[in-house]
Amino acid sequence: MLVLVVDSSTPAVTAALVEVSADGVASRAQRCTVDARAHGELLAPQVDAVLADADARPRDLTAIVAGLGPGPFTGLRVGLVTAATMGQVLGIPTYGVCSLDAIGYPAASGAPVLAGSDARRKELYWAVYDGAGQRIVGPEVSAPAVAAARARELGATIAVGDGAHRYAEVLDLPVRVEPRYPDATVLALLAAERIRAGAPSERLTPLYLRRPDAVAATGRKPVLP
Repeated sequence: MLVLVVDSSTPAVTAALVEVSADGVASRAQRCTVDARAHGELLAPQVDAVLADADARPRDLTAIVAGLGPGPFTGLRVGLVTAATMGQVLGIPTYGVCSLDAIGYPAASGAPVLAGSDARRKELYWAVYDGAGQRIVGPEVSAPAVAAARARELGATIAVGDGAHRYAEVLDLPVRVEPRYPDATVLALLAAERIRAGAPSERLTPLYLRRPDAVAATGRKPVLP
């Protein structure tokens, strides 16, 4: 089964094609560009590129997997709208996965790990994973120091993700180099059971965790003196 994976929850804009079989999940093509200001411009061309790289067409897709965040409002909605629209047009199911899971799960090495991505405003989107890579707390958004204190209470010995790199001094935990951003193959792996079972399409509900930075004006200013 050929599956499209998209994630725009972090500065890394990702599109990938993976093959899901009874034996596992294998990457067929992937494009990833780190640019926090160009999610809307980058994602659609990257979807076209991975289809071309794999010599596939949209009608060959069986399902679409999307990273649900948490992430900033503007960037995150690009991936989710793209996935939902394609799923509706093609008549194929869409499945959502917490984007932090695709950072924390592959970092599991027997001890709890803190996975974080930059939430701006000097805050961190974060979750804690046990030694097997299962999420035990989160996702949440808070000051890095708050996340670090909670992670230590749970026995975390390392941190991972772009947010961990950004706030390494505050977290005061060893930071693993990779994965820095959500891994597309892992996103598909975490949805693979649903894909194989032909589970019903899911509503892709974004994990914003807080209100968007931009707000509508509450009143009108007079134009004339």
